[in-house]
Amino acid sequence: MENHVPERNETFPQLAEYDRLACRRLAIMVLLALGVIAAFTADLATGPSSLAPLDALRGLFFPSELSPSMRIITWEVRLPQALMAVLVGVALSLAGTEMQTILNNPLASPFTLGVSSAASLGAALAIVLGVGIPGIDISWLVSLNAFIFAFASVLLLQALSRLRGTGPETLVLFGIAMVFTFNALVALIQFIATQEALQQLVFWSMGSLARASWDRLLVLSLVIALVVPFSLAAAWPMTALRLGEDRARSFGINLGRLRFMTLLRVSVLAATSVAFVGTIGFIGLVGPHIARLLVGEDHRYFLPTAMLAGALIMSLSSVAAKVIVPGAILPVGIVTALIGVPFFMALVLFRTERS
Repeated sequence: MENHVPERNETFPQLAEYDRLACRRLAIMVLLALGVIAAFTADLATGPSSLAPLDALRGLFFPSELSPSMRIITWEVRLPQALMAVLVGVALSLAGTEMQTILNNPLASPFTLGVSSAASLGAALAIVLGVGIPGIDISWLVSLNAFIFAFASVLLLQALSRLRGTGPETLVLFGIAMVFTFNALVALIQFIATQEALQQLVFWSMGSLARASWDRLLVLSLVIALVVPFSLAAAWPMTALRLGEDRARSFGINLGRLRFMTLLRVSVLAATSVAFVGTIGFIGLVGPHIARLLVGEDHRYFLPTAMLAGALIMSLSSVAAKVIVPGAILPVGIVTALIGVPFFMALVLFRTERS
């Protein structure tokens, strides 16, 4: 009689359960990726011009079949904006995910901790007062100023995090203080601005994909490509941190270095995104919450899922910005706020009921 050799799943039922959980998480990531592709396609196919959706999609693969004007609309307007929506969603959601983990605060995001407000201050100085680095082309001056101020705001958070006795709660409070400070300074600049400069500043602060271009896409793509591998490499210590700082230290994790490197990644992602598209709220807040509900706190799955969720929300917001008012394109920052507030409230209520 042959001896029965127990299979791996029979011997270790916990491993079988883990395998099923891993497969479920991977399936969710695949579905989100398909959703991003569908939203990107819809974004490319919609717009206020007379270009038909099927013509836009066909022009993506066979540009020679379109007229010169239709080709310009597809390749120089719609495609850069659709790609920028995906990349900004990935960057802001990843930044929000890492910021929430490292500060142990579900409300932490580039928008709520002063990064967007600092970028608005930099843009205001460039638009209203012409303050910026000399010799920079005017088309890049506002974006560069916004990047410098946003980057500097997170560096300020980093400097505070290295002070003795400073914990995550202190960083969150300091970030909120920066929000009010930067907003007050922006309001002061608006008070002395001319009517034309004020209009430009208000439109910039609303957040828009209209400034998307291939050179900006290249910069943001390189930033994401450089940062994401380091974020994924830190998945294990970030997951251990969710068990508590004492438990993470017992695993030999240097929390000071982990917090510094994480905030550095967050600063680059958030500053670059906000510099190119303006103030975009709730993507870095809602994207991580959706991912957390879908796949849990294991950062090997949590980080990619959050990036996909952010890209999906941003692409859908871009589509909504084109179809809400026929013949016009709303600033996407308005749409993300209109969608993000009730959606975030629903998430909060859902989590409260579950707990």
